[in-house]
Amino acid sequence: MPATVEIVSFGYLHDAQPAAHLTIDLRHHFRDPHVSPKLRYMTADDEPVRAAVMGTPGIAALVEATATAVAAFASGPSAGTVTVADGCAGGRHRAPTFARALAERLTAAGHTVTVRHRDMAKPVVQR
Repeated sequence: MPATVEIVSFGYLHDAQPAAHLTIDLRHHFRDPHVSPKLRYMTADDEPVRAAVMGTPGIAALVEATATAVAAFASGPSAGTVTVADGCAGGRHRAPTFARALAERLTAAGHTVTVRHRDMAKPVVQR
């Protein structure tokens, strides 16, 4: 059943995580482009960042699993928007890349999807 889906990417090192039906934490299991000086000051708007994130083992499977979870929420008895929040440390690399991949997958499945990158435009977190 097609649903309306809102995806919010964010950084845990910024404000509190957004409220969501499903929250995906990308911090500990997926390569962080921040550790590469070449990629650190780029964002998910840059192809090298997207390639690094999407080339990480497990990301494609997580996109599929999340799409399946969204479909489960959408098939429930309560109508309404399904909200997915996905976060990484700073919200500039992994989370927005994942959000875009999930949005593409959900749109292809017939869902109406909006994406908001809450922290992608914020300065790089020095850590």
